Amino acid sequence: MTQLLEFRDLHLSYGGRPLFNGISASLHDDRQVALIGVNGAGKSTLCRILIGTEEADSGQIIRSKNLRLGYLRQDTPFEEGETACGFLMRDSGRPEWRCGEVAGTFGFGEEHLSGPVTALSGGWQTRLKLAALLLHEPNLLILDEPTNFLDLRTQLLFQRFLSEWGAGCLIVSHDRVFLNQTCRHTLELAAGEIFEHRGSVADYLQKRHERLEREARENANRLAKMKQLQRFIDKNRAGANTASQARSKQKQLDRIQLHDTDAAAYRVRLRLPEATPLRATALSCEDLTIGYPAVEVVKGISFDLSPGSRLAIAGDNGEGKTTLLRTLTGSLPPLGGTIKWAQNAKLSVYAQHVYAALPEERTVHAYLMGASPSDITEREVLNIAGSFRFSGDAVQKRISVLSGGERARLCLAGLFLEQGNVLVLDEPVNHLDVETVEALAQALSSYEGTVILVSHDRDFTCKVATEVIELARGEACRFPGDFGAYVRSLQTSPCQSQARPAATAPVKDGRARFKIQKRITSIERKTLKIEEAVRRLHLRISQVTDWEVGVKLQKEAAELEAEKEQLDEEWLLLHESLEKCPL
Repeated sequence: MTQLLEFRDLHLSYGGRPLFNGISASLHDDRQVALIGVNGAGKSTLCRILIGTEEADSGQIIRSKNLRLGYLRQDTPFEEGETACGFLMRDSGRPEWRCGEVAGTFGFGEEHLSGPVTALSGGWQTRLKLAALLLHEPNLLILDEPTNFLDLRTQLLFQRFLSEWGAGCLIVSHDRVFLNQTCRHTLELAAGEIFEHRGSVADYLQKRHERLEREARENANRLAKMKQLQRFIDKNRAGANTASQARSKQKQLDRIQLHDTDAAAYRVRLRLPEATPLRATALSCEDLTIGYPAVEVVKGISFDLSPGSRLAIAGDNGEGKTTLLRTLTGSLPPLGGTIKWAQNAKLSVYAQHVYAALPEERTVHAYLMGASPSDITEREVLNIAGSFRFSGDAVQKRISVLSGGERARLCLAGLFLEQGNVLVLDEPVNHLDVETVEALAQALSSYEGTVILVSHDRDFTCKVATEVIELARGEACRFPGDFGAYVRSLQTSPCQSQARPAATAPVKDGRARFKIQKRITSIERKTLKIEEAVRRLHLRISQVTDWEVGVKLQKEAAELEAEKEQLDEEWLLLHESLEKCPL
């Protein structure tokens, strides 16, 4: 184990607010470290200091002479007309065989490497930059939110590589799954200090939760003791016979110390407004084609979405996920086909990078008041702000001083104040800390409205989405399971597209396929209703004492179960027809 990079006694303040109060830690060539902390704790700032693009007010950065530092480039380093392999050779100075070997770990074949970089999608270009980074053979990687703009397939490839890689890395990410799969050491920035744990993020967070609960109980006991002592002192300090006892109790009181713990910083409880129920189908798309006047991105999209559904749009970067969301919400016109929302649908939209367009000079309070409907009181606005950790003096902060994570939280707070019954969310958790991501997932899971989302955060999407549509190679495929099943299907072969796993029902041109899919959805809804009705009948049967009533209820249950069997048979036949139906 060799120490490659060390920072000692770093101090840094912004606008008079201390960010680092003498933090120290070291990074080694065989240690994969997760750097976590709430928004605004200074994670990205620390990464910039270690890379050398920013300086602390005081402290030392000690770099080993053997350090080969690597970080993921966010710019576009490609030259006009060069091939993928040509870029790798130029950027790294490595021979062609070595470039092909490393690129192969990210799924590149000869057809990719010999073609122009400009022909690659955004996801494949990101893979190419990752391959270029690793060709420099760094022994320490510093990665600030590397999964934010990586598609799921590339995340899985990068995760696999890092978990098998023997060198060191420091990773900032809100994606707990990614951190737990790649890191076995944890650093947390909190309240200007740094805490170190030799274990995974999941292990650290569990121990932190237990510590905070223990400290809260101890603080409660100590506060009770302090109140008891103070009452004795107040009662006896003036008495001639008891004044000495009061002074003794005062010394006891002075010795009691409370744990300096900020448990409230980790508590995020988001409360979404009640959604007005949608009538009939929430959304119906038939033979929809999306794209731009000169570029057709995806065609033949046909699906129905029932009220209360939580749909994830999946697919590699550049396959049209954001284009589909923009088309569904009306900011892009469709190139063909139809989109029909429920008559009383009220859309609330969170777009990528929306946090960057906030009015810089407005305060948090002014922005949220302006975003809320006229019939919402200021108290309700402040309650929403508080649930997103904007309380006290924080609501009077100017937007210009907010961190990226704080801006993202502010945008989400404004979105929830709109009180929509359909939420369309494009990468809503980028720049959010893990506590806010967890709270948002819980809030969306219990939300009674309809949710359509795109997110590269697996843990978040698995907890929220119950339905999946994947976009790949200009087509749309409805995956038969939830998002967790979809991720597992990719893990078997992350280099290849899973646009048509064996059980996937393609959604393409043709009314026949659309009608079959529509009937399947109808059967699934009816089956759920029958199962619930049978459950209630059996509950009643277990409670009745009249024999004739019991027989009648059993007959009703048997009839419903027979109907369900027929529907199950029809469902299987329809799926067989769907697989045989011509595209």
